[in-house]
Amino acid sequence: MIIQNFQISKNSLFFTLFLIFVFMINILFNYFSYKELKKEYIFETKAEVLNIYPKEKFDVIKLKGDGFEFFASFSKDENIKKLDFLNVVFDTRNITFYTYLKGFFTKILYFERGEKNNSVKEKIIKNIEKNHDDFIIKELFNALFLAIPVSSELRDIITAYGIAHVVALSGFHLVVLSFVIYWILYFPYSFFQNRYFPYRNRRFDILLITMGILFYYLLLTDIVPSLLRAFVLFSLGLYLLRSNIKVISYLTLFYTFLIVIALFPQYIFNIGFWFSIFAVFYIYLFIQYFKNGNKILLYIFFNIWMFLIFNPIVHFFFAQTAIEQFYSIPITIFFTIFYPLEIVAHIFNISSYFDNYLKIFLENKIYVYEVFTPLYFFILYILFSFFSIWSKKSFFILNILMIGFNFYLYISGYI
Repeated sequence: MIIQNFQISKNSLFFTLFLIFVFMINILFNYFSYKELKKEYIFETKAEVLNIYPKEKFDVIKLKGDGFEFFASFSKDENIKKLDFLNVVFDTRNITFYTYLKGFFTKILYFERGEKNNSVKEKIIKNIEKNHDDFIIKELFNALFLAIPVSSELRDIITAYGIAHVVALSGFHLVVLSFVIYWILYFPYSFFQNRYFPYRNRRFDILLITMGILFYYLLLTDIVPSLLRAFVLFSLGLYLLRSNIKVISYLTLFYTFLIVIALFPQYIFNIGFWFSIFAVFYIYLFIQYFKNGNKILLYIFFNIWMFLIFNPIVHFFFAQTAIEQFYSIPITIFFTIFYPLEIVAHIFNISSYFDNYLKIFLENKIYVYEVFTPLYFFILYILFSFFSIWSKKSFFILNILMIGFNFYLYISGYI
């Protein structure tokens, strides 16, 4: 047993060193790309408009170039729209390697409009636009299906309701999608398997096909960090399941983190990716301490607890607070039905039936106030979260901190 444990530790060490090596290679690759960009004072690239942030006299536009993202200001008269393609020439003098990885702001010297690609993604966008008349609802489903960034107006509504985890593509959506895909494939695959290849492992084969479909979907979304984390965890889980190794473990999550950062070093600056890691960590904590009980009651309690436990993390970065954020608990539960139904509804062009109900929900006026998580509390909260892996006392203290913070959070706006 000691030798086996040593062997596992040795394998883990070699794998970790390999991932560090991959990370260094990708850092070098990004650095060489950065040096190529910095060769001249100006650089030309084709870029897609990811998002538009309106200001009083101009628009700040987020663009995605070849391997990097950047921001630039444009005149409102240019009438640039989200998902437009532009050929741009920009100033490179104030760009550092750090800002190159994180996303830099630059001055556009010249631009012209490019043609959109007639891709599968573009066809899905057109289908969404055909299904809906309201601009905000179009935005919502573009975000839900393709992870297209939302406007500041819709982002404020999402934050006020506390449903960013529902709208931003992540493991939650991947689980729902994988469940739907699995059961769509199950019966036709079973039919052919029973007749032509009964020796195959049906469950594993369907999961493998599901993984292939999800990988294609990941590419359609331009590899969203939170969705990539979920896909890597799904793939690791499939491998561990095949190898009869425990799937749900903190070590699996740790290696998921390392794999994503090794392949895409720039994601270390992505808040959505960190939120995704924290969310899975707290799911594992819940499973560790609340695994016994009635499954229905446990599922309801899980959604309540996840909402409350995550608030101190969210409010360290985003201060918007509203009592309506409690709506996110039933919305999260309902979403497991709503999401696959909307996918089917869009395929058959009948999704506009729900638009009036969505408009009522989105146009509801919400009283919003701001509360930030103090830095000292955030550090303390992270430490007790981490210590909770080994200590029940730490987990108890963590829950006390959670209750105290949420009480302060939702009472402070009314006193």
